[in-house]
Amino acid sequence: MPRAMAKENKQWRARLLDAFVSMESKKEMGDFLLDLCTPAELAAFEERFEIARMLQDTERPYRDIAERTGASTTTVARVARFLRQENNKGYRLALQRIKK
Repeated sequence: MPRAMAKENKQWRARLLDAFVSMESKKEMGDFLLDLCTPAELAAFEERFEIARMLQDTERPYRDIAERTGASTTTVARVARFLRQENNKGYRLALQRIKK
């Protein structure tokens, strides 16, 4: 990717993140996501977050989680990796905050 495009993509991401944090209610966020995402994209977000919740709350086998959510075992494994090993810690933070 050319350097100029990479810089522009960082600006795009920053603007998108600003838009996310500017939402003041669940309804506003839901409306924004409905405008921003296709139904399939939104369903993928929902599925991944539910997988993360199930992985954090139980020691269920990946296959069981895949069957319960309709996700592939590859998706379950990817979510598990990001939940437990990656440095972003986004899933963990979100799950901790909604438990309060």
